[in-house]
Amino acid sequence: MAGHRIRIEDLARPVLDEGQKAALAYGDQHDVDLSVRAVETAACETTGLNDWGSPDWKERLALWFDEMNGDDNRTNLGRLTLFNDSVRYAVTRLRMNALLKDHPEILDQKINAPIIVVGLPRSGTTHMVNLIAADQRLRSMPLWEGQEPVPDPEEAPGVDGVDPRWTRCNEGWERMRAVSPLLASMHPMEPDHVHEELEFMLPDFSSYTLEWVAQAPKWRDYYLSQDQTPHYLGYLLTGLKILQWRRPRDRWVLKCPQHLEQIGPLMKTFPDATIVMTHRDPISVLQSAITMMTYSARINYRHVDPQFYLEYWHNRIQGLLSAFVRDRDLLPSDKTIDIPFGDFMADDLGTVEKIYEVAGLAMTPAARSQVKTYLETHPRGKEGQVVYDLRKDFGADPAELRSAFDFYLDRFAVESEVF
Repeated sequence: MAGHRIRIEDLARPVLDEGQKAALAYGDQHDVDLSVRAVETAACETTGLNDWGSPDWKERLALWFDEMNGDDNRTNLGRLTLFNDSVRYAVTRLRMNALLKDHPEILDQKINAPIIVVGLPRSGTTHMVNLIAADQRLRSMPLWEGQEPVPDPEEAPGVDGVDPRWTRCNEGWERMRAVSPLLASMHPMEPDHVHEELEFMLPDFSSYTLEWVAQAPKWRDYYLSQDQTPHYLGYLLTGLKILQWRRPRDRWVLKCPQHLEQIGPLMKTFPDATIVMTHRDPISVLQSAITMMTYSARINYRHVDPQFYLEYWHNRIQGLLSAFVRDRDLLPSDKTIDIPFGDFMADDLGTVEKIYEVAGLAMTPAARSQVKTYLETHPRGKEGQVVYDLRKDFGADPAELRSAFDFYLDRFAVESEVF
């Protein structure tokens, strides 16, 4: 029932359902070799390709695996999932390189004046980008296309005309829903859901993604110590060019919370972008994010530790916002718009119209109708609304946690949501 409230009572001591037990048992049946060589071998066998381009990606993947191999608390299912994802990223790298060799003109594609949504995770960025992407004049990246941007040349659409990449993505989502059913309420990931362009940094094995699916403080420290500009100008931009070459549009709409701490690389990559900054109470963001990750941990970790997620992400969100405040002046003042979360939730369509004014994009009758149709067919909470409770689930005082964000709250009009 749409709008029903869901209370997760077993975050710290999960009571596994039959689907979760079966998934963990399936993982235990596999001997998972988390090594660069194993990923290389699997990707080459899958594609018949072997042009990796620059070999520096191997160092980064090795860091991922070294940290995971040193974590005895990680379940075999969690290890298997990371291995399979890494093979997919490697397959994408090989296929992108092969496609560019055959069609070097792809690199001449221009990504002009994109609209880029930037803000904390769980601050409305996903709803925002999907809402704007309903305007069919704009190019966006649905999840199925981002996960496999280059088709397997030996595959063809099924008898129903459906792209096999869409089918695989949908099968993966259905498996995820079966194992972690409340994810549909917290973060929908259907195949047609507009996803983050961060997906294109993964074939280069550099982004903050690993932090969302694993406990990876060593990787965090390495990633933050490295200039991300080559990865933005490299695989991220190239991936978008490939998609545009296949299905052109005049302008893109993009979004990724990681950009908060990478404004320099972002603006070097997209100097003519319109930047949409979403602002939400960081404590509301924190409790939402860590509830989702603690819930998901039941299949990735043998023992769940809610305090890890509280402490890690309280610090991590501070880091994202500190970098944003530090680099805010790098954003073009005439092409940047700040969107308070409350204002967006109160008037979705009106907010999009304001963004279009800044972006120099006319809100045509057709575009308005498409955005309104999206709103009507995607009501908030249609899969139910998870109840978030920092005090009960994490033993934390919201006011004490919020004081760490005074540097941000003093500068931007952000309404407190959690008390």
